[in-house]
Amino acid sequence: MKLGIAADHGGYVLKEAIKQWLTASGYEVKDFGAHVLDNADDYPDFVVPLAQAVADGTCERGIAICGSGVGASIAANKVVGVRAALVVDGFSAHQGVEDDDMNLICLGGRVVGNKLAEELIMAFIKANYIGGERHRRRLDKVSKLERSR
Repeated sequence: MKLGIAADHGGYVLKEAIKQWLTASGYEVKDFGAHVLDNADDYPDFVVPLAQAVADGTCERGIAICGSGVGASIAANKVVGVRAALVVDGFSAHQGVEDDDMNLICLGGRVVGNKLAEELIMAFIKANYIGGERHRRRLDKVSKLERSR
Protein backbone atom coordinates (compact mmCIF):
# COMPACT_ATOMS: atom_id res chain seq x y z
CA MET A 1 0.00 0.00 0.00
CA LYS A 2 1.35 3.41 -0.98
CA LEU A 3 0.75 5.99 1.73
CA GLY A 4 1.18 9.73 1.66
CA ILE A 5 2.09 11.77 4.71
CA ALA A 6 2.22 15.50 5.38
CA ALA A 7 2.62 17.82 8.33
CA ASP A 8 3.24 21.41 9.24
CA HIS A 9 5.49 22.51 12.10
CA GLY A 10 2.93 21.36 14.68
CA GLY A 11 3.05 17.81 13.35
CA TYR A 12 6.59 17.67 11.98
CA VAL A 13 8.17 15.66 14.81
CA LEU A 14 5.36 13.09 14.82
CA LYS A 15 5.43 12.87 11.01
CA GLU A 16 9.12 12.08 10.99
CA ALA A 17 8.67 9.32 13.59
CA ILE A 18 5.64 7.86 11.80
CA LYS A 19 7.36 7.98 8.41
CA GLN A 20 10.33 6.05 9.81
CA TRP A 21 8.05 3.49 11.49
CA LEU A 22 5.94 2.95 8.36
CA THR A 23 8.98 2.56 6.14
CA ALA A 24 10.53 0.07 8.57
CA SER A 25 7.19 -1.79 8.52
CA GLY A 26 7.44 -2.20 4.75
CA TYR A 27 5.08 0.52 3.53
CA GLU A 28 5.91 2.82 0.65
CA VAL A 29 5.61 6.37 1.98
CA LYS A 30 5.56 9.57 -0.05
CA ASP A 31 6.42 12.58 2.09
CA PHE A 32 4.65 15.79 1.05
CA GLY A 33 6.51 17.85 3.65
CA ALA A 34 7.30 19.75 5.65
CA HIS A 35 10.88 18.65 5.10
CA VAL A 36 12.32 20.95 7.75
CA LEU A 37 10.93 22.26 11.01
CA ASP A 38 9.79 25.83 10.30
CA ASN A 39 7.40 27.46 12.77
CA ALA A 40 6.23 29.88 10.07
CA ASP A 41 4.92 27.23 7.67
CA ASP A 42 1.21 26.67 6.92
CA TYR A 43 -0.59 23.31 6.93
CA PRO A 44 -2.49 23.85 3.63
CA ASP A 45 0.83 24.00 1.76
CA PHE A 46 1.49 20.35 2.65
CA VAL A 47 -1.94 18.87 3.32
CA VAL A 48 -3.59 19.97 0.08
CA PRO A 49 -0.99 18.30 -2.21
CA LEU A 50 -1.30 15.15 -0.08
CA ALA A 51 -5.09 15.25 -0.38
CA GLN A 52 -4.85 15.75 -4.15
CA ALA A 53 -2.59 12.69 -4.39
CA VAL A 54 -5.12 10.63 -2.45
CA ALA A 55 -7.98 11.92 -4.60
CA ASP A 56 -6.21 11.10 -7.87
CA GLY A 57 -5.00 7.68 -6.68
CA THR A 58 -1.29 8.47 -6.56
CA CYS A 59 -1.47 7.45 -2.89
CA GLU A 60 -3.99 4.89 -1.67
CA ARG A 61 -4.41 6.61 1.68
CA GLY A 62 -3.06 9.65 3.44
CA ILE A 63 -1.93 10.77 6.87
CA ALA A 64 -2.06 14.49 7.65
CA ILE A 65 -0.69 15.94 10.88
CA CYS A 66 -0.84 19.44 12.27
CA GLY A 67 -0.80 20.67 15.85
CA SER A 68 -4.37 19.67 16.68
CA GLY A 69 -5.33 17.81 13.51
CA VAL A 70 -8.28 20.16 13.01
CA GLY A 71 -6.72 22.42 10.38
CA ALA A 72 -5.39 19.43 8.45
CA SER A 73 -8.87 17.92 8.42
CA ILE A 74 -10.50 21.12 7.22
CA ALA A 75 -7.96 21.60 4.42
CA ALA A 76 -8.02 17.97 3.26
CA ASN A 77 -11.80 17.90 3.03
CA LYS A 78 -11.77 20.80 0.57
CA VAL A 79 -10.33 18.45 -2.06
CA VAL A 80 -13.05 16.63 -3.99
CA GLY A 81 -12.85 12.89 -3.45
CA VAL A 82 -11.14 13.09 -0.09
CA ARG A 83 -12.89 11.83 3.01
CA ALA A 84 -10.72 12.96 5.90
CA ALA A 85 -11.34 12.92 9.63
CA LEU A 86 -9.55 13.90 12.78
CA VAL A 87 -9.16 10.63 14.68
CA VAL A 88 -8.25 10.21 18.35
CA ASP A 89 -9.51 6.67 19.07
CA GLY A 90 -9.11 3.21 17.59
CA PHE A 91 -12.80 2.65 16.86
CA SER A 92 -13.05 5.76 14.68
CA ALA A 93 -9.80 4.86 12.92
CA HIS A 94 -11.24 1.65 11.47
CA GLN A 95 -14.95 2.50 11.48
CA GLY A 96 -14.30 5.63 9.42
CA VAL A 97 -12.90 3.43 6.67
CA GLU A 98 -15.42 0.59 7.03
CA ASP A 99 -18.57 2.75 6.99
CA ASP A 100 -17.53 6.06 5.43
CA ASP A 101 -14.67 5.04 3.11
CA MET A 102 -12.33 7.47 4.88
CA ASN A 103 -9.15 7.74 2.82
CA LEU A 104 -7.17 10.27 4.83
CA ILE A 105 -6.59 10.25 8.58
CA CYS A 106 -5.75 13.45 10.44
CA LEU A 107 -3.83 13.51 13.69
CA GLY A 108 -2.76 16.16 16.15
CA GLY A 109 0.99 16.22 16.65
CA ARG A 110 0.49 18.06 19.93
CA VAL A 111 -2.34 15.74 21.01
CA VAL A 112 -1.31 12.13 20.34
CA GLY A 113 1.98 10.44 21.13
CA ASN A 114 3.92 8.15 18.84
CA LYS A 115 2.50 4.85 20.12
CA LEU A 116 -1.13 5.98 19.96
CA ALA A 117 -0.51 7.42 16.50
CA GLU A 118 0.90 4.06 15.39
CA GLU A 119 -2.16 2.23 16.74
CA LEU A 120 -4.56 4.65 15.04
CA ILE A 121 -2.71 4.51 11.73
CA MET A 122 -2.52 0.71 11.78
CA ALA A 123 -6.28 0.46 12.43
CA PHE A 124 -6.83 2.90 9.54
CA ILE A 125 -4.52 1.05 7.15
CA LYS A 126 -5.86 -2.44 7.95
CA ALA A 127 -9.54 -1.48 7.61
CA ASN A 128 -11.55 -1.94 4.43
CA TYR A 129 -14.69 -0.24 3.23
CA ILE A 130 -17.68 -2.54 3.77
CA GLY A 131 -19.84 -0.90 1.11
CA GLY A 132 -23.21 -1.84 2.55
CA GLU A 133 -26.32 -0.33 0.99
CA ARG A 134 -26.78 2.29 3.71
CA HIS A 135 -23.10 3.27 3.49
CA ARG A 136 -23.22 3.64 -0.29
CA ARG A 137 -26.44 5.67 -0.02
CA ARG A 138 -24.82 8.09 2.40
CA LEU A 139 -21.63 8.42 0.37
CA ASP A 140 -23.70 9.07 -2.75
CA LYS A 141 -25.25 12.03 -0.94
CA VAL A 142 -21.80 13.34 -0.04
CA SER A 143 -20.60 12.89 -3.63
CA LYS A 144 -23.65 14.75 -4.92
CA LEU A 145 -22.85 17.63 -2.57
CA GLU A 146 -19.27 17.72 -3.87
CA ARG A 147 -20.46 17.82 -7.49
CA SER A 148 -22.83 20.71 -6.72
CA ARG A 149 -19.99 23.04 -5.72
